Amino acid sequence: MNYLSAEDLSKSLNHKLLLDGVTFGLNHGDKVALVGPNGAGKSTFLKILAGKEPADSGIVSVRRDIRVGFQDQQSQLEDHLSVYENLFHESHPTVRKILDYEMLLVKNSLSDAEDRQLQQLTEELTRLNAWDFEVRIKEILGRLHLQGMENQIAGTLSGGQKKRVAMARVLLMEPEILILDEPTNHLDMEAIEWLEGLIARRFHTILMVTHDRYFMDRICNQIVELQQGQLSRYKGNYTFYLEKRTETIENRNAEIEKAQNRYRRELEWIRRQPKARGTKAKYRVDAFEDIKETAFQKIDDSRLQLSVKQNRQGGKVLNLKKVNFYLGDKHLVKDFTHYFVPGERVGIIGPNGVGKSSFIRLLTGENQQTTGDIDRGENTLIGYYSQEFDELKPGKRIIEMVSEVADVIELADKSKITASQFLTRFHFPPPAQQQKIENLSGGERRRVQLMMTLLKNPNFLILDEPSNDFDINTLHVLEEFLGDFPGTLVIVSHDRFLLDKTVDHLFVFEGNGEISDFPGNYTQWKWAQEEKAEARAAEQAAKREKKQADRHQEDAKALVQVKLSYKESKELEELEPEIEKLEKRKTEIENLLSSGDPIKSEEIVSLSKELEAITSLIDKKSMRWLELSERAAG
Repeated sequence: MNYLSAEDLSKSLNHKLLLDGVTFGLNHGDKVALVGPNGAGKSTFLKILAGKEPADSGIVSVRRDIRVGFQDQQSQLEDHLSVYENLFHESHPTVRKILDYEMLLVKNSLSDAEDRQLQQLTEELTRLNAWDFEVRIKEILGRLHLQGMENQIAGTLSGGQKKRVAMARVLLMEPEILILDEPTNHLDMEAIEWLEGLIARRFHTILMVTHDRYFMDRICNQIVELQQGQLSRYKGNYTFYLEKRTETIENRNAEIEKAQNRYRRELEWIRRQPKARGTKAKYRVDAFEDIKETAFQKIDDSRLQLSVKQNRQGGKVLNLKKVNFYLGDKHLVKDFTHYFVPGERVGIIGPNGVGKSSFIRLLTGENQQTTGDIDRGENTLIGYYSQEFDELKPGKRIIEMVSEVADVIELADKSKITASQFLTRFHFPPPAQQQKIENLSGGERRRVQLMMTLLKNPNFLILDEPSNDFDINTLHVLEEFLGDFPGTLVIVSHDRFLLDKTVDHLFVFEGNGEISDFPGNYTQWKWAQEEKAEARAAEQAAKREKKQADRHQEDAKALVQVKLSYKESKELEELEPEIEKLEKRKTEIENLLSSGDPIKSEEIVSLSKELEAITSLIDKKSMRWLELSERAAG
């Protein structure tokens, strides 16, 4: 069943053609990842499909009664409203009924009209089976680390917190079409893996842009590539897409190479022919023009080239001895000792807010340790790629920024190129080099930032969330570069794929300043955690079984040794009619609450409390009756 259709979409931005007569469809059950180079227009395409931005031409149509949930990178919240109010600002209609119901419940007294509204809402929410919604709200807020922030004004939140609120809002909508733009940014690994499972289970039709290749591989059944204004669709997950795309490129390049050989032969033939006989072989001349068109296509060799000169690293790199660091009253690093060695490759993982970025700033010298020693080697030159854009100054052109560092850049192979040639290697051809920083896409800014970091020729490279906003092709090249990087490497990342490919061991931030050193990559650490969890669960199950067996044994001994007293015998006689009477009253209350007859709010509250008390009492008396009956029988 078709949910969404787009026909003949065209869109230009800053004189760049992003969409060129694109046609796209989304059917029920399609789980699509949109991939393509930075600046290709992926985010713009999502906004057009979600109805948040107009196309220059073309039509987008959504099937009637189909709700579209859109999570934007910019996290469009109402800054003057609380987190809770933003969550339900535009959401599932059931949520609005729950909110109205809760607002009536907190009132001290209700008018007759409000009384009738409360009764109506009670019936509607019962019919909609919506009473478990509060549980879902708490789960989503807890998993996204937003618990306790429900009443905080959105304008006071950090960028990452706003992104998580926007994510919670779209998940609570439970839309038929879920459109997500970089959903894993600003989430820690635990939250990413939870979100991965939730989306796979609960949402059937999805379109998303993400750099997280594990996330994409485990959720998506189609990959759509946007490049040079056109879409190419691949059935299957990300792994299948890679295989098919590689095959397509190889076949196309072989076709171009073959056409070039034929072109050379045909060109020689054309030149040898007398002009008078030209019309006689016109068909061959026409065929020559077709060959020429194919032969002059560019073979795909446009991969980003990361290559810079690197300074020699000495024997002493960076030593940390019994380092402690406090931020206010928070102990973020506790008695940490580690001596970095040349060529070491470390990944840093842990929940958000446990001090990973503060630790990185200790390494760079931006933070000063509270106690302990940090000793940097004389030849250690740190290059720090941060999550901020501090070095990128608005108003400056890209070529100006690079030229300020160096007009001529020395590469790893000792060759030298101009600043303009260096930019071209980073996929900024001469016309693009004149762009101002503020006109670049998020991914293009990240590429400039990486370039500026590498221009310093570091031998100790620190990358803080390097995969955010990069396209997948750039990530592949970055991973290859890091694989060949001879210096010391430290990566803070929630990108599981990147960590698996580039690091040898992990600093795991446990909280309260505790940092453990795990010898392996992320997947190996995850396996180890799962094995520990299984062992703990088995140990706890064994303890529970032993405790239960011991209790049964004690109960059996007590039953043999103790007979009923006169008072207990009397109690047993009275319990059965008491339980019967309580069951009768419970049935009466349940019938009243479900009858649909008008009941005042005070009476609803009173009956609910009585029902809860009676249910508890029935359980208690039933257990007592069972205990006394067994002893009497023994």
